[in-house]
Amino acid sequence: MLNEIGQFIRGRRFTKADYVGDGISVIHYGEIYTQYGVWTDRVISQVRSDMADTLRYAKPGDVVITDVGETVEDVGKAVAWLGDEEVAIHDHCYAFRHSMNPKFVSYCMQTTSFIAEKAKYVARTKVNTLLIDGFSKIRIPIPPLEEQERIVSILDKFDTLVNDLSIGLPAEIKARRRQYEHYRDRLLTFREVA
Repeated sequence: MLNEIGQFIRGRRFTKADYVGDGISVIHYGEIYTQYGVWTDRVISQVRSDMADTLRYAKPGDVVITDVGETVEDVGKAVAWLGDEEVAIHDHCYAFRHSMNPKFVSYCMQTTSFIAEKAKYVARTKVNTLLIDGFSKIRIPIPPLEEQERIVSILDKFDTLVNDLSIGLPAEIKARRRQYEHYRDRLLTFREVA
């Protein structure tokens, strides 16, 4: 169970009024849905430096998890924090601190079986909210660390193949469209008869 292999640390509140161009690096729960994938080593937002003592932080290797969302699937969305320094997290997030491969944990939290299990611990009110006491009892597999790394390597390659715009399927689709346009233009270009 998650509560047997790690601990959950709840973030602290900050608002849009606290955002600055240069300050403390933060992860806002809304960005987890829209800006981050399975993992990240950079942040998009920063808040005022004078807030440092009032915030809570995810350490490198923690998995940051949302506790609210528009849909049941959104609640509990996870991103592994792989940056070099601690990052402040919003109060609608938990940092899951553990000793496993963080990408492995984040990938596990995206599986169909995990999402189905997680749905049991979502309070379906005006805003769907994760009930962390139940969520922390969900089980995930714990293979040896080298097996976790092997699985992550395979999943990372597949993710790149599917999502990277410069290689993989999107690049292949773009190349086939160009090829189609080339042949279409060649086939539909006629010499004028004098």
